[in-house]
Amino acid sequence: MNNLIKLLFIISFASANLSFASAQTDSTLLKEIKSLKETVNDYKHHFDVLEKQIDDLMWFRRLEDIAYVDKVRLTSTPRWKPKNPDDRFAGNKLQFYTYVFVPKEIDIYEKYPLIVLPHSGIHANFSTYYAHIVRELIAQGYVVVSAEYRGSTGYGKATYENIDYGGRENDDVLESRNYMIENYSFVDASRVGVIGWSHGGMISLMQILQHGDKYQCAFAGVPVSDLKNRLASHDESYTAYFTVPYHVGESIEENPEEYARRSPTHYAQNLNKPLLIYTNTNDNDVYVEEVQLMIDTLKKHGKKFEYKVFKDASGGHGFDRIDSKEATNIRFNVHKFLERYLNPPKPFKSAAEMRKAAYGF
Repeated sequence: MNNLIKLLFIISFASANLSFASAQTDSTLLKEIKSLKETVNDYKHHFDVLEKQIDDLMWFRRLEDIAYVDKVRLTSTPRWKPKNPDDRFAGNKLQFYTYVFVPKEIDIYEKYPLIVLPHSGIHANFSTYYAHIVRELIAQGYVVVSAEYRGSTGYGKATYENIDYGGRENDDVLESRNYMIENYSFVDASRVGVIGWSHGGMISLMQILQHGDKYQCAFAGVPVSDLKNRLASHDESYTAYFTVPYHVGESIEENPEEYARRSPTHYAQNLNKPLLIYTNTNDNDVYVEEVQLMIDTLKKHGKKFEYKVFKDASGGHGFDRIDSKEATNIRFNVHKFLERYLNPPKPFKSAAEMRKAAYGF
């Protein structure tokens, strides 16, 4: 009997050791997998940087016939929430890049209107996707500036994780506007407009609603408008943009006030400058109901503005940014809206003239 007990003890001890060894192996494997995932994620940022540098070359190439193209580095407000509260440099202003486009035909002794053009996308950048639109603006005599605001891709992990959706990204865009006024004598501070689509449309709304004294007019195409509505209509992957530790770090249920603060609908009562809003019923990204909420909120506050709800226009979310004749005709009307308030030196007389400026024919 004693021998049997001894045998069972030995078997149990050996089995426990094997389990412990296996657990150690599993733990080591999990650590290696985690490390590998982190490495792969870091390399995504390296690839983004390379892609951005290639696209920057395309910016110079595609605008060289009509514009002076530059890319400058500026500073804006510090991170809204320090990654490390004990960081002695947590209050340092953030650095960011800004594109500058100046028409080659300018007379530096004259004054020219400025267009502030923030890019679309949560984590994205000002790519040559916008080349034809910038050509349209340059051809009319506008100076154009576009901030690669915090959270943009192509500048590494740190910039990516500085994201401040609906928050201090707006400071970066405003700073790009101020930089142009302060450093280019031919930019007319009394003729500044802001335009954007999607997330850029949201920033356009935030600029005109929070800093109406800095702009003469705004256009917001398919603009993100209300985070409560947006998060309710999109899947969990969208929520994750906010709940990651380096961003808000809380869900909308945990901190509804913070999400309201980041929504243009929250500031609708401030509108005091001309505004044009476009939306599309078949938009599969910024749903028409979200933009309609912005429209209805402005109306509730008795604000005067212009808007149009397009019915199933081709292109969905990008219906007025693609290169079709329908899309460019729609953009022509946006240019005519801007013309009324910014008085560009060479306004388009027709949509055909606009197409030739953008596409060459």
